Amino acid sequence: MRALANLLVDLRSDTFDEAAAAAARGRLAARGFLIEECERDDALCAWIDLAFGGGWSGEAYRSKNLVLSHGGQPRAFVSLAAQGLRYAWLRNEGARPGTGIFGPIGVSADARGNGIGGDLALLGCLRLRELGYERALVPAVGGLQLERFYERALGARVIERIDPMRWWEPRARVVALASGNGSNLQALLDAVARKDLPIDFAAVVVNRSAAYAAQRASVAGVRSVERVLWNRETESRANYDARLLEIVERFEPEGVLLLGWMHLLDEHFVQRFPELLNLHPAYLPHDPRADSVAVPGGGVIPAFRGARAVHDAFAAGTAWIGASVHRVSAETDRGEVLVRRPLACEGRSESELATALRPVEHRITVEAVRLWCFMRERVRVV
Repeated sequence: MRALANLLVDLRSDTFDEAAAAAARGRLAARGFLIEECERDDALCAWIDLAFGGGWSGEAYRSKNLVLSHGGQPRAFVSLAAQGLRYAWLRNEGARPGTGIFGPIGVSADARGNGIGGDLALLGCLRLRELGYERALVPAVGGLQLERFYERALGARVIERIDPMRWWEPRARVVALASGNGSNLQALLDAVARKDLPIDFAAVVVNRSAAYAAQRASVAGVRSVERVLWNRETESRANYDARLLEIVERFEPEGVLLLGWMHLLDEHFVQRFPELLNLHPAYLPHDPRADSVAVPGGGVIPAFRGARAVHDAFAAGTAWIGASVHRVSAETDRGEVLVRRPLACEGRSESELATALRPVEHRITVEAVRLWCFMRERVRVV
């Protein structure tokens, strides 16, 4: 994981005045770009997921957004004044009164190289100034090239350098629960081996005797591999749930990861482990109350919650499916979405869709757990 930097922009600078705003808008208009502002726009978030991936759409959903469109299609966006983000790098300057969060900012691949990024960044800072902020924090910038872009475009200066590996100590102690093949567990194990993910597997728990996830964990050197099986003929569900809770509690995890875990957890488990993440094979909305979700290119599909999400999406004949990693809440598959990604169905069979979805799941599982690590209360901010 490369080093990051927090940059600060003085919004009181003469750089950010009406003349500068008019000039930037004029240059964009001359290139045929329209500028709009929006909030909680599900269609914008779907485009961001497809164009940029990662957790950006979740940040955009919590922000005001300036969007540049051309030919009726979005080409660039910048998120401003995000609320409710919990990243460790926002705990210093980001918590100061008068400081607004700038970013993320993204320009689609087909619109790069014509200077619109600089104009959009300038308009973003002008909008933050209009909202009453005195400073803009550009957080977690990766690489000198981006730092120099913000220096040139906005007069930004580095105020904090972030060494992720030092911030992440001690590593997060987690327990993973899996029921099947364990390929998503393997993606996490591989990321840990590459020193790209600061988690420590205290245990892997499986609930099926044939679950290959147990062998993957053993080969990777996970200290404890627990087979917690349920014989429905001889044990009540309540007793099994209590036994499962007791076993996981024994490892005192900071977080619990559900990776293809095919057993509905009871309310006591969810309450006991508030840092509980689930991988779900559907494209879920950022609004946990919504029963549908916008997809790239326009249109809306149902939010396929529950144990048969891929089957249900295939049976409904939707043009898109996807995968999401979300926090677990009392209501099934309605917790906060950390990372999600859409996948076009493109005439595939149900089994072909399930196969195509696996690498998507692998990527977003690693991305989501990494983001979760940056949200931990125990992360040291220096």
